[in-house]
Amino acid sequence: MELLREDESDSLSSLEERILKAVELVGALRKENASLNERLQATLAEKQSAEQSAAQAAAQVAAVTQELETLRAERRQVRGRIEKLLGQLDLLSAS
Repeated sequence: MELLREDESDSLSSLEERILKAVELVGALRKENASLNERLQATLAEKQSAEQSAAQAAAQVAAVTQELETLRAERRQVRGRIEKLLGQLDLLSAS
């Protein structure tokens, strides 16, 4: 009979030990989850900031591209006017 009680006691001790390990594991997993959630939030904030920076850079690129096109158009106009003036000078010097 005493052997049976000892087996039950060992089984109860074993169960108690496994429950304590499970509780410790759950606690560690909760801490890890909280840490991962903090990292996720920080990463999401960095992503949002990077997206805003990218949008600003894209807007600047668009503005610079537009300015470049305007300057190229002006250069073509100036070149055309200079060629016209040179043509007139050629006519004057040929006369």
